[in-house]
Amino acid sequence: MTQTQTQPLWIADAPAYRRKLEGFLGNRDPITVLSQTPDVLAKIVAENPVKLLRTRPFPGKWTPNEVIGHLSDSELVYGYRMRLILCEDKPTILGMDQDLWVAGQQHNDREPRELVEFFRAVRNANLVLWRRMGTAELSRIGRHNERGDESLGQILRMEAGHDLSHIDQINRYLDAARKMT
Repeated sequence: MTQTQTQPLWIADAPAYRRKLEGFLGNRDPITVLSQTPDVLAKIVAENPVKLLRTRPFPGKWTPNEVIGHLSDSELVYGYRMRLILCEDKPTILGMDQDLWVAGQQHNDREPRELVEFFRAVRNANLVLWRRMGTAELSRIGRHNERGDESLGQILRMEAGHDLSHIDQINRYLDAARKMT
């Protein structure tokens, strides 16, 4: 790792990363945003040809399809972290090398609709738990190995902002890919 041994370059400043994600969310309700994301992704996939979704508009950056794959991976990870924090006292939650996950699973070769349906199924399972949480559960803490202590309430807001950030990224990448064709 180039930044430090414990922090990848993209999380060199954990508070800035949190602010960025929460900035995307603003005053919106995170549960509402999380509930809407599967339909937003399904609409993007329905309205764009697979070839365009698999186009890499910027060298070294993900394709729109890879971003959808990353969201699917992230939903698994967020669900696991949420369950750890709900069931254990201040557990360590591990970061992931998102680029290795995207490449290792060859997300760009996967069918976009399949990725969205997987995302929808895992998201719906996680929403059941998010909706049942009260103040006590949302205040439970996990210790992220790269970002430090995070409460479930903070993670909920960050996850919703993460969705919005990547939806914005997908739309920007699709616009750039259209200009290439």
